[in-house]
Amino acid sequence: MSFDDFDRDPVWNEHQWESHLNEIEKRSEQLRKFITSDPNEDVPRWITLLKESFDEMDAVEAFIEEELLFDEAYFPEDEDDWEDEEDEDDFDDDFFFRDELPPFLETDDDDDFDYGEDWKELSDDFTYSDYGSIENLKVYRDSIDLAVDVLKWGESIPAHLMNQKVHEFVSNILKIGAKLAGGYSFGFEKDVLGGNIAYTKKALNSSNDALLRLQNLKGKSYFQGSSYIDFHERLFEIRNDIGIYVQELRDKFRYGIE
Repeated sequence: MSFDDFDRDPVWNEHQWESHLNEIEKRSEQLRKFITSDPNEDVPRWITLLKESFDEMDAVEAFIEEELLFDEAYFPEDEDDWEDEEDEDDFDDDFFFRDELPPFLETDDDDDFDYGEDWKELSDDFTYSDYGSIENLKVYRDSIDLAVDVLKWGESIPAHLMNQKVHEFVSNILKIGAKLAGGYSFGFEKDVLGGNIAYTKKALNSSNDALLRLQNLKGKSYFQGSSYIDFHERLFEIRNDIGIYVQELRDKFRYGIE
C-alpha cells in the first residue's frame, strides 16, 4: 500500500494505515542497519544511548527522537511541500486583506484565540486535538516515567545476568512511549486519525510484549525488593490505559466523539 492510494481513498482506516506503517518499519530497520556502526546490535541500543546521554531521561528522549526520525524518512516529501505551499497561500491572504478585516475579527478575544495558540498546549481540554500537547496525555507521561526507571534498573544489573531477555524487555518498554509519540504526531483530524490509531496499537503491542518479558524475568535474581511488583503494576495499568485510549480514538474516528 502506498500514498498513491490516497487519490482513490483520501481517508484511510486504521487497518490501511497499519499495513502502510508496517512497510515503513521494515524500511526503517533496513536503513538503521545500513547506517549504524553496529548493524547486528551486538551492543543493545538502550545501552549505547545511556552511554551517549546525560541521564536516563535524556536517553529515553533520544530513543523516541531516533525512532520518529527513521520512520519519518519514508513519508513523502510532497506532502510537506504541499503544506508549505498552503501556509504561503494563507500568509498571502492575510497580507493582502489584513487592513480590511471586519470589526468583529479585531477583538482582543479573537487575538487570543487565533494568534495565541500556545496556551492550548497547556490545557487538558485540547489534548485530543491538533492544538494539544502530548505532555498532557497521562498514559504517555506514565510510559516515560516507567522507561526512565527501567533504564535505571537495567544499569544496576550485574554483567553476568545481562542477557537477551533483559534487552528485549527494556526495548519494548522504550517503544511504548515512542509509538505513542508517533501516533500523536499524526494529529486528530479524520484523514490522519487512522494513522494515529495504528501507531497507538503498536504501543499497545509493545506493552503486552513487555509484560510477557517481565514475567519471564521474575524469580531470577533480576529484581531487588518490590521492584518487580512496582514494574508489573505500572506496566499493567499503562497497558490498560492504552487500550482505553485506542478505543477513544476509534470512537472519535467513527462518530466524531471528542
